Amino acid sequence: MNREENRLRTLYADIIVDISHEKLDKTFQYRVPERLRDRLEPGACVMIPFGNGNRLIKGYVVSIGDQCQFAPEKIKEIAGLPEKETGVEDKMIALADQETTESRLIALAGWMKENYGSTMIQALKTVLPAKQTVKKLEHRQLVRLMNREELLSLLGECERKKQVAKARLLKALSEQETIPYEWITGKLGVSAATVNSIVKVGAAKLVSSESYRNPVTVQAEETTHNTLSSEQQTIVTEVLTDFDAGRRQTYLIHGITGSGKTEVYMQLIGEMIKRGRQAIVLIPEIALTYQTLLRFYQRFGDRVSVMNSTLSPGEKYDQCERAKAGEIDVIIGPRSALFTPFPNLGLIVMDEEQENSYKSESTPKYHARETAMEVAKLYKASVVLGSATPSLEAYYRAGKGEYRLFHLTKRLTGGELPTVHTVDLRQELKEGNRSIFSRKLQELMTDRLSKGQQTILFLNRRGYAGFVSCRACGEVMKCPHCDVSLSEHKGGRLICHYCGYTQPLPKLCPKCGSKYILGFKAGTQQIEDKLKELYPGVRTLRMDADTTRTKDSYEKILSAFSNGEADVLIGTQMIVKGHDFPKVTLVGILAADLSLNASDYRAGERTFQLLTQAVGRAGRGKEPGQAVIQTYDPDHYSITTAKEQNYEAFYGQEIEYRKMMRYPPVWNMLYILCASKNEAAASEAAVALMGKIDQIVRENSEKIFSIGPSDAPVAKISDVYRKVIYVKTREYQTLVILKDGLEAFIKDNRLYQNVAVGFDFNPVNGF
Repeated sequence: MNREENRLRTLYADIIVDISHEKLDKTFQYRVPERLRDRLEPGACVMIPFGNGNRLIKGYVVSIGDQCQFAPEKIKEIAGLPEKETGVEDKMIALADQETTESRLIALAGWMKENYGSTMIQALKTVLPAKQTVKKLEHRQLVRLMNREELLSLLGECERKKQVAKARLLKALSEQETIPYEWITGKLGVSAATVNSIVKVGAAKLVSSESYRNPVTVQAEETTHNTLSSEQQTIVTEVLTDFDAGRRQTYLIHGITGSGKTEVYMQLIGEMIKRGRQAIVLIPEIALTYQTLLRFYQRFGDRVSVMNSTLSPGEKYDQCERAKAGEIDVIIGPRSALFTPFPNLGLIVMDEEQENSYKSESTPKYHARETAMEVAKLYKASVVLGSATPSLEAYYRAGKGEYRLFHLTKRLTGGELPTVHTVDLRQELKEGNRSIFSRKLQELMTDRLSKGQQTILFLNRRGYAGFVSCRACGEVMKCPHCDVSLSEHKGGRLICHYCGYTQPLPKLCPKCGSKYILGFKAGTQQIEDKLKELYPGVRTLRMDADTTRTKDSYEKILSAFSNGEADVLIGTQMIVKGHDFPKVTLVGILAADLSLNASDYRAGERTFQLLTQAVGRAGRGKEPGQAVIQTYDPDHYSITTAKEQNYEAFYGQEIEYRKMMRYPPVWNMLYILCASKNEAAASEAAVALMGKIDQIVRENSEKIFSIGPSDAPVAKISDVYRKVIYVKTREYQTLVILKDGLEAFIKDNRLYQNVAVGFDFNPVNGF
């Protein structure tokens, strides 16, 4: 199509209406007038005629194209661009900032839709949560109006009339001029009616004020800034030099555990604040929020806040409003914190960037790393990634020059990395030790307990036990709705962790009638029980999915352990990521092979990262640390390199494996899921998709490899059947184009009326 033909096309814009007031559940199509053809793009703010009265309201463009969804004569035309409001200059600047922020986030939603395979509405709901119908936090106070002598006279009258509650309130008012309403009804136990009677006689008045909710409850005094090492200072200087010169880049800090990455982050953020910019600090686990927040709060005070799933809707909404209003400079939280609407974002920090939790499990299945880079591009900000065990994706890109790589090679305390012992569990069993704890680990735990030092015991398992099976015939107790085994929990209940199905533990095998029904007990609770048998009186804390269900549970457990209220902390992955406990001198890794044997091409990488992070929790204070890795495969390169804390050696072997097998990051992969309550419908839809893929592959000159369709790793969940297809090629954009073609094929095809199709690029959970 030549340029003139392109100019003759009628363009239509899909517009989301009045975002700050309407639910994000529908777009409206408008014709683009000739005068605006070259001025509109996704995210642009426009004025549109709306409703029967054609009142002009504000809307935001989410996409532009030449396909008309309705009868052309019924399509209204965009009226124009919003005029600049008159008024004080500050108001205009604030309004412009707010509109720019919303426009950026809408443009980001368009990018996510295109690159991760979702509808625009799904992407919008991710970056712009619907406005909550919550009131601001109201503070009410009772303010004294009468002088003290008048109050005492009224007090005496109430005492004579035996008006006890009223007298109690008047006495308090005589001693202080202002009393919080919650204190009156709580501490004083005075009813609202009594308060009103005091107000009625003119003794006092009720004053109300509104404020934003602040979820930060830490109490921390400011501390002096640590002097940076030469390695740390080099990073700070280089990043700021690039920033000030307009070279906004992505940086990867590969720093050994305890090398002071957080101090680098804080120094950079402090400099960004001086430049009038804000910062987002991403952390992979809610469990890390407390310690991270404490350190940042000590540096930046109440200019810091948090954003995570434990907050109430009102708290989440208020943090966004505080960010817009300029009340905070730093937000800390998991991947959703990335969408905090700061007006002038300057820096995004992504700590522990290798973690799987940075990949969304719901549509759009975005990865925080790439999305952070797109956010930074929209704001002209910088991105800093940090890890002791970088993801292969990040290190591979750094090697190609896409990221700038820095190294931190020394521990801040000057101490050495922990001494690591590898124990072959096969040999332990041969020599008669059937305990969960190897003899080496028992020896070291005994030593730590005698010295009053702390220990962390790590197990990559959840619940009281794993699968339950019959030891006579091998029958495994499975969920009737999902293709997975049930897990045994305390109270003799079997639970499905996918759909929540529950049943009692059977006394006899349903297949052969045997009474030997047993669970594979390797849960954190089991370890705690065995530890207390071995060391009576030992003080333990357990941190796993079952003990951290309530709000503030993470903070309470971590704070108690940090304060020395327990000798041993037992837990799953959340206890070995980023925590800093100076009194911990021993880490025991009880089942190193559990992640190594997963049906996942990333299993080796996961195991290395997990072991390295776990080992790194020991010896972060003045005392040297030790770690014990218990394994059935001590010669696997993931375990030998983790023992040596040698990332480069691990990376060299792992990247060769990925090249040979055509896996990410060398190749890119698209995972396509077809799901339906009807298995035949899911299969037919998947086969049709595979046919369309083959057609596209034949038309494409690039090498594209497809696998499937086949059953998903979990073939049925909640009575929904799941079929999968994998497509691999070198260029990511080739997969995006393929996804677009498949979406067009699905749109009007009857095969997909009762089949849901989802796309996931470079899935972090492998196969």
